[in-house]
Parts: sequence; structure tokens; C-alpha cells
Amino acid sequence: MLSRSCLGLLNLVSVDDYQTLGGRVPRLVTTAAGDVPELYIDGMENPGSDDAVSPARRERRIVVANQLPIRAFREGRKWRFEWDRDSLVLQLKDGFPSDVEVLYVGSLKAEIEGCKQEEVAQLLLEKFRCVPTFIPSEIHNKFYHGFCKHYLWPLFHYMLPMSPSQGARFDREQWKAYVLANRIFAEKVTEIINPDEDYVWVHDYHLMILPTFLRKRFHRVKLGFFLHNTFPSSEIYRTLPVREDILRAFLNCDLIGFHTFDYARHFLSCCSRMLGLDYESKRGYIGLDYYGRTVTVKILPAGIHMGLLESVLSLPQTALRVKELKKEYEGKVVILGVDDMDLFKGISLKFLALGKLLEVDESLRGRVVLVQILNAARSRGKDIQDVKNESEAIAREINEKYSQPGYQPIVYINGPISTQEKAAYYAVSECCVVNAVRDGMNLVPYEYTVCRQGSFALDKALGVEGEDKKTLKQSVIIVSEFIGCSPSLSGAIRVNPWNIDEVAEAMNSAVTMSEAEKHLRHEKHYKYISSHDVAYWARSFDQDLDRACREHYSKRYWGVGLGLGFRIVALDPTFRKLSVDHIASAYRDTHSRLILLDYDGTMMPQATIKTPSKEVITVLNYLCSDPENMVFIVSGRDKDCLSKWFSPCEKLGLSAEHGYFTRWTKDSPWETCGLTTDFEWKMIAEPVMALYTEATDGSFIEHKESAMVWHHQEADPYFGSCQAKELLDHLESVLANEPVGVIRGQHIVEVKPQGVSKGKVVEDLISIMRSKGKSPDFLLCIGDDRSDEDMFESIALSVSNPALSTIISKVFACTVGQKPSMAEYYLDDTSEVIKLLEGLATAAGPSASIIYQDL
Repeated sequence: MLSRSCLGLLNLVSVDDYQTLGGRVPRLVTTAAGDVPELYIDGMENPGSDDAVSPARRERRIVVANQLPIRAFREGRKWRFEWDRDSLVLQLKDGFPSDVEVLYVGSLKAEIEGCKQEEVAQLLLEKFRCVPTFIPSEIHNKFYHGFCKHYLWPLFHYMLPMSPSQGARFDREQWKAYVLANRIFAEKVTEIINPDEDYVWVHDYHLMILPTFLRKRFHRVKLGFFLHNTFPSSEIYRTLPVREDILRAFLNCDLIGFHTFDYARHFLSCCSRMLGLDYESKRGYIGLDYYGRTVTVKILPAGIHMGLLESVLSLPQTALRVKELKKEYEGKVVILGVDDMDLFKGISLKFLALGKLLEVDESLRGRVVLVQILNAARSRGKDIQDVKNESEAIAREINEKYSQPGYQPIVYINGPISTQEKAAYYAVSECCVVNAVRDGMNLVPYEYTVCRQGSFALDKALGVEGEDKKTLKQSVIIVSEFIGCSPSLSGAIRVNPWNIDEVAEAMNSAVTMSEAEKHLRHEKHYKYISSHDVAYWARSFDQDLDRACREHYSKRYWGVGLGLGFRIVALDPTFRKLSVDHIASAYRDTHSRLILLDYDGTMMPQATIKTPSKEVITVLNYLCSDPENMVFIVSGRDKDCLSKWFSPCEKLGLSAEHGYFTRWTKDSPWETCGLTTDFEWKMIAEPVMALYTEATDGSFIEHKESAMVWHHQEADPYFGSCQAKELLDHLESVLANEPVGVIRGQHIVEVKPQGVSKGKVVEDLISIMRSKGKSPDFLLCIGDDRSDEDMFESIALSVSNPALSTIISKVFACTVGQKPSMAEYYLDDTSEVIKLLEGLATAAGPSASIIYQDL
């Protein structure tokens, strides 16, 4: 839900003030680490605002990641640097247009002495276009090894710290370090960015709140974020004490990327359950409406760098190593595993599955070898050592049980090993097993497939010709169903890694599979992987980021919220805040005024207590006491409810059930809108609604004289929304031949007679007043939801009508909350609505003010 009071709390300037200031926008200044940034208006100079004039320069992309794609080597007292060709953030450059300049912001993998940092930074910028973030060692340990690797990483992989022995619990000091590290990254981006031209692409979970810092500094920054990690279900994610801060940081981006639909679905579910946001799909794109901005969600798995891997396969050294391995494992079937030493890679489960396979099928003993390459752990701690000890113990047990002279079932290779060595193992392996219990993407199956495709040099070195080439171009992949690459590998054998028997059976299938089937599976995978490489992935993301940012300069932006709750509100350039001073003169100069007010969410906040406050009754009575005013409450509520609540207001007009019933004063009778009074359709609609009510806990049916409403605001947000969509389709189907309309509103599905709307109320009231010779020359209409947009639309049509535009000279259509609307004005919340009406009550002059105060 929109926080309508936040702009008022921040005391942001009005549009008129904005113009007086020459278009300068508010910006935020931060203080110490973890402190709340404060909002203020700059003086004569504003170097950080979106209005800063920057010289035209070459189109650029700023790629921000935790680590720079640079290798650092200490040679005596000097440092030497070179590109890390295996780094994904370096490889994605191939997806950008050739004339685009790419800058990288991130940390080095080596710790540089303080006295050398400035010199190193200058060198990296000049030679590599890299900007290093030198994070102090103490902060880095808490940020990376603490919050990232020991808290966020397990949590995002579905491991809750139920006890101190089962993972690290949330630590406020580590969170502060995470915030500070992200701020340091933001400062480095700020040093080099041209906010009007550059595109910024942030990578992975280490920098999830960086978008908030950048959006605070540059409201129109073109900002994309790609999460390479998993995103957990809402049941797991909601345990995060800082869950909303991270979600809002995601939403400060223009484009958010995920590897799979599951990860995106979990993120969208969190936005719905925790922030009350809805999403919709338009022409293949998923969009979240967030304070007037559309945040696009993209789903596309990353790929590998085909050229780099193919060049490694073409090296003579690689071919030589493949020859050696083929000789070493001659007569054996090699199954390969390549994993980081990590809690979630399922290495011990993989070993247990091989043990089960050898136990069940004695004929495979002495033939099947599992080669497990272990990359170095990316973090440190007791959990990593425990995983290593367990894996080694299981491997040792299986080897002791099934080893034979010249045969060892599990070959354990502690990495890191070179890319050439790894490619050679890929090339000689009949099967690759990726058995992670949870993983973000995992590109090992992609690399394996390309290496099994081989190369001309490799074929020549191995003496493979003609039909024999098909022998190499075969592959079988066993992949866990819980990792990101699984959906894209349609020819793989998918397994539940926790089911040891199932994985063992999959290994047996891979070993005994026919060569023809292996070739078909390989061809299917190779076709996809070669066409969806890292360049394709980067190019697709870059194009969608450009599309997501096209409306940046067609809207005006306000900064809202404090600290990490900051976000921007995107408004139409003509959309402005309605002030008492602006409307008071028009009110005084006119003599036939029509004032139309919605009730729920406009006069009273959406809360448990629905009855009007004494303050509301007082201001309505005073406005109604002016003979030049015609005041109406236009609501969707039933007439009995409105009659009871507003019984103290004798001269107040009421329009109930969206205009089906209307009365001009307390003493006048209720009139219908003249439409059909046949409500037999209720006999059809009620059983259908009852069916969904029974199946949806927290929902209920509201019966009105002219309508029926199904409410689901108390139901589970996701399930209630799904049920509402189904109910809408169901009712539209069964009521297709009835004179009714089925509409979906905020947490409701309503069936009402066709032609009934708040917009029709506006037309009828203006028409009746004109027929009585009291044509309104002043029109104020205030509402907050979708049904009120009908009133705003009707007013816009009336104003565009030449016959009415000369009569209604002063028109003020106002919505509550800053959001896209047909209205030209807004007020932040219900309290501001009351203040405006009180201002009008005293606008007629000093005597009127005295009378109002007496009331």
C-alpha cells in the first residue's frame, strides 16, 4: 500500500516551490555508517542532482560486482595485474555494442596496502577501466565472510539458523558492515557516473541495497540488477529482519533479472505479501507498479563464453592432456563432478549414490569411476570444514570397500586446477553429475557439453575421423531439479539429490544408455547452449534495460522515505499537490459549487473503525450550511449504512452503491438511477460466490440492494488474488447474458448493474443542477481508488465539452496518494483531505472562520 503521509512528514516542496527553485530536486546527504540519510534542498549549486549538465561523451556501461575481473600478483614490492578471463562480468562485455565503453567497479581479491591504494586505483582505471573499492579489512570480514557467506548465503539456500550450531543468526553489526560496504560501492559509482547517459548493471546478492543508494543520489539513473543466487520462497525470506529494506532496494532498479521463473515468482510473491504490490504481464514482460514507476522483471539464465572454451579446446596442451587421461582411464566409464567446497553442493550425497550403484550392480565395480574436482571454498568456517570432513570420510569408506588393483571408484582432486585441465576431464567423461541440493545457476553442465562437442584440433590429436567423431559428441547430464540451469537442460536426467536410490539409478541409466540416445541428448543441449551464450544473455539484458528506462524523462520524480526505505515517486509533469491557497481564491470567486467526496480511504482511512469521526461530521456540516454549496458523499457502501453514519448531516447529499441510489438531503427520498430493478441475476451469482468463500479462508460476501461484493482482504494475499481472478472469470461466464457488469477492485470482486458507476453520478448531478438553473461554476472531486477514477474521467470529458467548459470554470479533480491517476491533483492522505476541507470552510472570510471554530 502507498504510504501517503511520507511526503508530508518530509515536508517536501510543492510544485510551485519546485518551479521557484528553478527545477532543482531534493537530494539526500548521508552521515556516518548506518545513519539515516536526511533530505534537503540544495542551495545555488547541486552537483549531484539530475539537472547537472554533463558534457556529451561516449555511451557507457558501468558494471558493478563484488569482485573486479582482475587477478592481482605480488612481485616483490610491486603489484602486477591481469584480466581474469574466467570472470562472468568480464565476459558479458561481448554482449554490448562494439562502440560502448565498459567500466568495472568492484573489489580486488588481494589486500592492497593503504599507501599503495591511490597508485593502484589510478593504474587500474587507466589500463583496465576498473575502479577498485578498497573496503577496510575489518568491514570486509563482517560484510563478506559474515553477513554474505554465513547468513545470507545459507538463508537464500533455504537453511534457517534454528540454533547456533546450524548456521549464523542475524547480527546487527554484520548488517551495518553490509550497509557500509554497499555505500562504499555507491560512492565509487558516483565518482565516475554520468547519470544522464550511463547505464549501471549491478550483480548479485552482495550488493542488494546498492540500488537504494544510487537512486537516492540520482533519481533518473538507468539501473539494472541481476541476482545470480537463488531467491527463496516468501516463507523463508520473510524471516529476514531487514526484509523490506532489501525488497525496496530491488524495487529502486528499473530492471531486475533472475535465472529462472521460480526465483522471480518467489520475489514477486514477497513483494505481494510484504509490500502489497501486484504485478502483471504485458506483451511478455512482467511489470511491478511501484509508486508510479514500472519495475520490469526479466527471466533469463546466464550462459558461458563459447569462444573462450573453444580456444582452450584447440590448444595442443589440452589435446595432450586428453590423450593422457584417456590412457589413464582406458576401459573405464568416467563420471565427473565439478563443485565448490560448499554446504549445498551435495557432494557427499553424490558419493553415497555411487556407493549405492556399486552395491546394487556388481558388474560396474572396476568399471565406473567418479572423478570429483573440488574448487576452493569461497568462505571459511566450521561448516566448510565439516562438509569437507564428511565428504572425505564417505569417499574413503567407498574406496576401501570397492577398490581393486588399478581401480579406485572415487578420485578426489582438490583444486583449483587450470581451465585446460578441467576441459580435458570434461572431454573424457561419459557423464556429468551436478547434484546440488540448492544452487543459483551452475554453468558446469554447459561447459561439459561444449567440451564434449570437441574441436578440430582435439579430433585431430585423438585421431578421430568420420563417424568416429560422434563418439566424442555424446554426453549425459544428471542434474538436480533444485538448480537454476535445470529448466534449460531439457535432455538431462533430472533427479532429487536427496533421493540416493534415484541418483544411483540415474547413474546406471547414464552408464548403460545407447550411443544414439547420448548423441541426441547432446545435440539438444549443444544447440541451446551455443545459441544462448553469455553474449546473448548480456545483450538481451542490456536491450531490456534500455527499454525499461525510456520513460525516465517523461515524468517528474520526488524522493520519498528515510534511510533504506527510500524510493522515488514518478508523477506526470502536470500532476501537482492541491493546496488550500491554490483552491481558496477559486472557492471565494464562485457561487454555485459542487463538492463530491468519496468516503473510504478519502474522508476516513482504511481501518477497522469505519464510522466518520466528529471532525469529519463537523466540516461536512459547515460546508453544507453554505447555500452556494452542494456537497455529496459518493460511495460504494449501501444506503442504510450511509444514512446511519451521516444522520447528523441534514443537508448532505448521499450517493450509495456507486450511484445506484441517490438522495439530495436527509429529508428527501432515495432515488434510483432509473436502471432495471430486476435482480434475478443474484440467484446465479450468489452460489458461485459462496463456493469461493467456502474455499478461501478469510473471504466473505457483502450483500447490497443493487450489487454483490466478494471481499478477500483478510485472506492469504497470493491465494486470495488467484481466487479473485478465477471468480472473475467464473462470474463473467455464468452472467454473460445478464444486464450486469463484473469488476475487480482492490481486494474485491463486485457484480453490479450495467451503467452504474461513480462517473454516471457526476454526469447526473451536473445535469440536474443545470436543469434547476444552478449550473456549477466550481467543481471539487476527491477520491482514492479505481472506482473514483470513473468520476475523474467523467469530469475530464465534461471539461472538454465546449457547452460545459465555459460554465464550470474552476475544476479540481484530486486523488489521495501519489500514483498514476486521471486526476490533475493529489493529497497525501485522509488527514490532508480534512485539512483542505477545513481550509475551504474558512476561506469565505474572517466571519466564516469564527463560525467554523464555534462549530
